[in-house]
Amino acid sequence: MIVVTGGAGFIGSNLVKELNRRGQRDILVVDELSDGHKFVNLADCDIADFLDRDDYLDRVISGEMPAPEVIFHEGACSSTTEWDGRYMMANNFEYSKQLLHYCQKCSVPFIYASSASVYGAGPVFAEGLENERALNVYGYSKFLFDQYVRRHLDSFSSQVVGLRYFNVYGPREQHKGSMASVAFHFNKQIKENGELRLFEGCDGYADGEQRRDFVYVGDTVNVNLWMWEHPQVSGVFNCGSGRSQSFNEMAQAVIHWHGKGQIHYIPFPEHLKNAYQSFTEADMSQLRQVGYDQPFLSVEQGVKAYLDELAKV
Repeated sequence: MIVVTGGAGFIGSNLVKELNRRGQRDILVVDELSDGHKFVNLADCDIADFLDRDDYLDRVISGEMPAPEVIFHEGACSSTTEWDGRYMMANNFEYSKQLLHYCQKCSVPFIYASSASVYGAGPVFAEGLENERALNVYGYSKFLFDQYVRRHLDSFSSQVVGLRYFNVYGPREQHKGSMASVAFHFNKQIKENGELRLFEGCDGYADGEQRRDFVYVGDTVNVNLWMWEHPQVSGVFNCGSGRSQSFNEMAQAVIHWHGKGQIHYIPFPEHLKNAYQSFTEADMSQLRQVGYDQPFLSVEQGVKAYLDELAKV
């Protein structure tokens, strides 16, 4: 049995779909469907079972769950605007610790989702404590678990890998609302009124020139599966494209695909000041050093793949 927590979510459901494509069907999806709209992400997937996240953890703690082949832990509270620290730590830190220790007890690979939000405002995005200073409690919850893993890494008996996702975009993110990628929102805006809304300049960047490391979801799935195929590799690694591109470039890629559209710049929101990453770019050297050599799509390539996929629905 392969376990995918957060399996009805964005990256998790793409991982389940790719596992299916590779012939895997014995998959347990763990998630919570209080937002029932997420079911659509699994509607075309072939899974063996589904468990609510709380029920799953109860069974893990009680010893009722047989050891799986691997746990891909994609489940978390991923809202960067959530400031309930108690809720965030329970979901992103304590839950992750329970699964980590369960995997160690059963000698099961544990591959989990971390986040580039641990780096805060940067400017260096390389895996190292000196570069890590989160701007919100979501980023702090991810940072703290990464630190926990690092502290115990030498004592682990089985593989543990944390993947620091940068700005992921692609199919199966429609349920995320305001937290969906700019590619998703740009596509929606251009279909509704032909106008894409971007923030005016901030932090010394011109209008729409804030830069992020945008990474296509299929590339993040490939890194997860490569890690599983290389159990000798453990640690915390960046998972981005390795290049920064501007929001204007993302907007132009969407406009190019549709063959129409205009950009309208809106005032930068007050509530995001001092809590916003105006630049991110993953230093991919550690991932490359352990042997991962697959390419990552550019924004132009990824947007085309994404919108081609949406056009099929």
